[in-house]
Amino acid sequence: MKRESMLPTPEDLTLDEIQSRFSTDEAARRYLEEIRWGHGVVCPHCKNTDQKRIWEIKASPTAEIRAGLRQCAECKKQFTVTVGTIFEDSHIPLRKWLIAWYLLCSSKKGISSLQIQRMLGLGSYRTALFMMHRIRYALANPAFTKQLSGVIEMDETYIGGKISGKGTGGHTPNKTCVVSLVERGGNARSMVMDRVTAKNLFGAIREHVEVGSTGCTDDFLAYRRMPKIFTHKPVKHSAKEYARKEGNFTVHTNNAESKFSLLKRGITGTFHQVSKKHLPLYLAEFDHRFNHRKSSDGERTIAALKCAEGKRLTLKPLKRGAT
Repeated sequence: MKRESMLPTPEDLTLDEIQSRFSTDEAARRYLEEIRWGHGVVCPHCKNTDQKRIWEIKASPTAEIRAGLRQCAECKKQFTVTVGTIFEDSHIPLRKWLIAWYLLCSSKKGISSLQIQRMLGLGSYRTALFMMHRIRYALANPAFTKQLSGVIEMDETYIGGKISGKGTGGHTPNKTCVVSLVERGGNARSMVMDRVTAKNLFGAIREHVEVGSTGCTDDFLAYRRMPKIFTHKPVKHSAKEYARKEGNFTVHTNNAESKFSLLKRGITGTFHQVSKKHLPLYLAEFDHRFNHRKSSDGERTIAALKCAEGKRLTLKPLKRGAT
């Protein structure tokens, strides 16, 4: 008999919904199966999609056969829904993973690992930190299928502390530069940049922005020689100009600056300190929420869960610089 679908309407996916409907790991596993295998089970080892050549093995505690175990007739290997995802080899219950994903996707300024540890009753802060980094890693470095187009706002900001006696400017050795490209009405992509030079900035533009697009920037010197394949529209912040009307078009970088404001509030108020090594992971988290800002919390969470496949993060790369 065909089982009833566990996948709720995205708008119904609230924290209360998760806690009530996914109170067991079995229910959480079935939910993940419908997200990952909504169009049929796929073997993560050989990519076999023939449903007649994949069968589910009946769970048996006495024989130590866990629920959700499947066998592929093509490669002769067994697997569950967590194989080939960030959930693989995790000892954290799946129901707690679901809550962590929801909290990260629905918290506008982020949620700290210490808060996750307390709320989910995890054994240590180290476990909670690694769990959250796994989620951020799943959201990072997506395979972009298309470039940003139309009107693109580009701006840079500096994350980190200040050195006494060096003034209040951003160019201090203990600050890290973050560059963000924001498509008006669309998505954003942020990246850490070691050196803010015209070469590095234009390299990012060529990689992520479609030729013929309009780039709105401030009057930073490095932008002055933007490639002619783009239309450059700067605003002169040094002259206290923050927006300029040109017919039906307004030149400004307000969306990029607003996005940076939210990022800095999150780092200052929620995380307090983020290492340069792990900053790209936090940028991926904030970019995901920005790119799904018009979605409900449930839709945003489901979109994030679909990024879990094909991503693995081991503890070894995180031993240095964890924050």
